[in-house]
Amino acid sequence: MLRHFYVLPCFISCDIETMCVELLPVLFLVVLAVCVSAAPQPLLDLGMFANPPADPCLNNSLAIQCVPEFQNIAFGREVEASSTCGLTPSRHCKVHQNDYDSQNCFVCDSRRQHPSSYLTDLNIQSNDTCWVSAPGTERAYNVTLTLPLGKKFEVTYVNLKFCSRIPENMVFYKSKDFGKSWIPLQYYSSECQQTFNIDPGSVVTKANEQAALCSQEYSKGDHNFGTRVAFSTLKDRPSSFQHDESPVIQDWVTATDIKISFLKLGGPSTMGHFPAELAEDEMFYGVSDFAVGGRCKCNGHASRCVENQEGRLACECRHNTEGDDCEKCKPFHLDRPWARATKTDAHECVGKSSIVTTVKLALLS
Repeated sequence: MLRHFYVLPCFISCDIETMCVELLPVLFLVVLAVCVSAAPQPLLDLGMFANPPADPCLNNSLAIQCVPEFQNIAFGREVEASSTCGLTPSRHCKVHQNDYDSQNCFVCDSRRQHPSSYLTDLNIQSNDTCWVSAPGTERAYNVTLTLPLGKKFEVTYVNLKFCSRIPENMVFYKSKDFGKSWIPLQYYSSECQQTFNIDPGSVVTKANEQAALCSQEYSKGDHNFGTRVAFSTLKDRPSSFQHDESPVIQDWVTATDIKISFLKLGGPSTMGHFPAELAEDEMFYGVSDFAVGGRCKCNGHASRCVENQEGRLACECRHNTEGDDCEKCKPFHLDRPWARATKTDAHECVGKSSIVTTVKLALLS
């Protein structure tokens, strides 16, 4: 005899009356726990059936090019400054634009510091924090800012926001060997030809895609507090739109360190009735934001960089590659030469058995 026992919205069917009677207390408790105690929650965790997060390096088990996210790779990193105010008390004044500007000065000492950590902290327009150099005594005043990145990155831009007069002469450099040697990226000067022997009207061609140019855009005339100087590594480079296919451009944007060299102070504001000592107080370098846009260099074989067992930043390599930059194939996956991944070919490293399997599948299809 078939009987149905209804408990709230749930029910149980039994084929044998005696069995149902014996099991009823146990079944009642089980059903009550599911239907009453868990009523506010779904009876099934549907998330257990959800697909795992998409793998940026695979498409339906097929290897594809993948790259780490683009970010400000300078943020939060330590910058080495060759000069910082505060060792001895010093007075600094912001640049005056005309005779009617009120005096805007501050003191830098052991209590009121302006350290290099301010270069790469969170930049808030309403509350700029500025690194400030010790005051210069001559216009020719050499101060450097060096940013170690810890591994190879592909750099797209370098951006400085000044809280002082813009230097009359400065150079942006990169290193590819962790600071052992330096390669100029861009020159800035009020007189490019005279200072650096570079024609400011020079252009980049296919024959000189790694040439550093010189700009006179920022170094002439007065600039207000907060002026930004931005350099793009790819702007006006003929092969910039074929980055995947251009080893020259790939090498040009690769850097392990970035260095800024300030060579000459901007001219002091001596116009009108301002006293000479005020002009001297304006002779310093100040930067509120040092930003570098780029990606961890993984040659298209990783979607992120992580700290390795030695505590160093390295690519989390896929496609059977390995190395800090996924720059080589793993052992036993050397039957195809290593190559950088592109949008059309991931150049996955494979062993002999993998090649045979691929060929068989291709023949069967």
